[in-house]
Amino acid sequence: MNNKILLSTVFIAGSIFANAQQNRTTYAITGDGNKDFVWMNIRQVDLTTGQVVKTIFERSKSTYTLTDLSTKISSTDKESNTTDIFSTAKYPTGTFVAAAAFDKRTNKLFFTPMRKGELRWLDLGASGQSASFYTMPIKDFKSVEDNDEATNITRMVIGADGNGYAMSNDGNHFFMFTTGKKPVITELGNIIDAESNNGISIHNKCNSWGGDMIADAFGKLYVISASHSVFVIDINTRIATYKGTIQGLPVGYTTNAAAVNDDGDVVVASANMFEGYYTLKMSDLKATKLEGSDNRYNASDFANSNLLLQKEANSLMNGSVLPIAVSSSNAKVFPNPVTNSSFNILFDNNKAGKYTIVVSDLAGRVVLTKTANVNAGKQTQKINLNSNSSKGVYVVRVLDENNLSVVNEKIVIQ
Repeated sequence: MNNKILLSTVFIAGSIFANAQQNRTTYAITGDGNKDFVWMNIRQVDLTTGQVVKTIFERSKSTYTLTDLSTKISSTDKESNTTDIFSTAKYPTGTFVAAAAFDKRTNKLFFTPMRKGELRWLDLGASGQSASFYTMPIKDFKSVEDNDEATNITRMVIGADGNGYAMSNDGNHFFMFTTGKKPVITELGNIIDAESNNGISIHNKCNSWGGDMIADAFGKLYVISASHSVFVIDINTRIATYKGTIQGLPVGYTTNAAAVNDDGDVVVASANMFEGYYTLKMSDLKATKLEGSDNRYNASDFANSNLLLQKEANSLMNGSVLPIAVSSSNAKVFPNPVTNSSFNILFDNNKAGKYTIVVSDLAGRVVLTKTANVNAGKQTQKINLNSNSSKGVYVVRVLDENNLSVVNEKIVIQ
């Protein structure tokens, strides 16, 4: 391969993940603050202190406009039936909210009202005194109307690739959506249990429904269920791998809200208990009380722009010297240039195990992630790119199970 440099350590120039995380707050879907369970309010929480610092939208008090992009019809707080805001489709957070995601680039808070097959968002950058909400139907998705909670969308996040992802309670509906002026929503299919889960299923109502979803800087998603189970989702294969169960939470404390703080830890909150927030490290899933955190508001969901493993990704990409588990000469990327929307990675004498392949553009946007199970000896893994991938230079990285880099190369797509 032309101009290939073989080193036992790798120096990575530039930064795919250029900015450190600077979002110490999260948006929270909360009740009214009266020991209630009316999840219709949007507030901002400081993840360092666990205290509510700002109310963004408060039910029956905040003024708003809600525009349906499919009909171009707008409704306002003056037109809605304030006695029926708990069920009307004309109220932004009517029927309550249990899934939300914040897109920092567009400054929008996306969410889905329960029992409604709609994607909605609040334009946080809009001028004026009234909150500006938008809604659009999720095509061909019939949300529950008979109180069967299986198809309620209860998990949502913005991934490292800039797209939004949402999932139903039962894991049988997995959506991707863009975040532009008029989002495009695509149903990707059902989530698949990994064989290594040994019967622990993401579809199980008792263990795996509800909760929240966060994303990491390497393109993976993490479901934290209401019953404390944690699954890692590979977006491309839709495979959910059981990681473990959170330990150290009070009895009856459900984990309905989750967000990554600036230290790279996860802060969780309960929708049904008023016991404050807890912090945990994803490495050991041990929860500790965030002392002094809010006890007035419960939370059905958190949403901020921080990604798990962001510091590790920054270290990998900002010029730091990182150890390589095996010599990069043991893995080769070919052909280069890429002319038919696919290329191969040759694993030769690599340690057997699971490897993560990440393809990013030079601006740091992840365009593809894929997991490869490598056996001892020689093995070739084919990578298929989207046929509409833009021409240009991309970075191919291969990480082992400890997130150590085993290959880092540039490819040219022609």
